[in-house]
Amino acid sequence: MGKRLWVERNKDGSWDAFSEDGAHIKFGKDRGQFTPGDLMKIALAGCAALSSQFAIEHTLGEGKGARIVVDGTYDGDDNSYINFNEQLVVDATDASLSDEDAEKLKERIKRHIDKGCTVSRTYVHDTPVRLDVTVRR
Repeated sequence: MGKRLWVERNKDGSWDAFSEDGAHIKFGKDRGQFTPGDLMKIALAGCAALSSQFAIEHTLGEGKGARIVVDGTYDGDDNSYINFNEQLVVDATDASLSDEDAEKLKERIKRHIDKGCTVSRTYVHDTPVRLDVTVRR
């Protein structure tokens, strides 16, 4: 089982998410707040970032990384995302990579993400969600 997470509503209508190890993020539907759909896309981009970090740093040096942009196609009739598109860009302009080395890095990044990105792997599979509701009185 993963670490325990929970959310709590604030008086202003926003929500706070917490983890048992002290992480915190505010979300909601107002301007300047991440929506749950945004958080899904952030999770996908964050997972790709962490999964690709070793391959990028191994080739370009410590502290190097990528910019990852995620967008999704929302189906309003079904109230769900029907796909996500990730664009991962590595700035290697100061590394003088050959075309062959750039292609090798690209393939290595893809392999690391395919193997290590739990979020992407979960989104690809049909993942059941069980919901239990308790009303305390």
